[in-house]
Amino acid sequence: MKFNRMFVFVFVFALAYGLNLQAQTKEMTVEEWQNEMNKNRAKVESLQKEVEALNSDITNLNNQLSKMQSYEDCMDDAYALVGAKKSEVDNFRKAVNELEGRIRRKEGPKADRQADLDALKANKISALPEFYDRVHNQMQKMLNDWVDVVKEVVTDNEYTVVKGDCLWYIARKKEFYGNGFAWPKIYQANRSQIKNPDLIYPKQTFTIPALTADEKSKYEKLRMNYKPAPVQ
Repeated sequence: MKFNRMFVFVFVFALAYGLNLQAQTKEMTVEEWQNEMNKNRAKVESLQKEVEALNSDITNLNNQLSKMQSYEDCMDDAYALVGAKKSEVDNFRKAVNELEGRIRRKEGPKADRQADLDALKANKISALPEFYDRVHNQMQKMLNDWVDVVKEVVTDNEYTVVKGDCLWYIARKKEFYGNGFAWPKIYQANRSQIKNPDLIYPKQTFTIPALTADEKSKYEKLRMNYKPAPVQ
């Protein structure tokens, strides 16, 4: 209030000073002077009314603010609508964050993650604005976009030796490696039966293990780089 009175005083002083300057630069009659003073007095009264109106608005806003709930009280009311306490909402938030991380990392099986998400959806807390879109839409979309890559499972084969076989011929068979240079793989897998890789016998049964990608590449390079000795 002191500020408002000071403002009016300064305004009146400025007007009086202005009139004094005007009177010095231009000779005014008593009537003219009185008219100017009346105009300035009216302006001052108008400004005082505006200040009073502003003070009234400030008082009303302060009253409204005092009646408003705090943020914490508003959140407690929202939690009460879904029958939850703050601690339960905090635990739910933690569960949502953990599950979203597992889905993003594709920690399978996918069906288990879907079951976890369905459990979160069934919880009334998921209806809160903080969680609804994230749980019911965003995370479900991530699961829908999750495509499991089926890894090819290659099992070991078995082969029974017949007359005329050698490890090279066996490795070269299309149903196995299709590459004779891969014969050491068979030899290493059957060392208990093969004492000398140049000597194998009919009716022996060998395990034919699958080649790794690196082994396939290695033996294929050997095959491609092989140059038979010139015929004499």
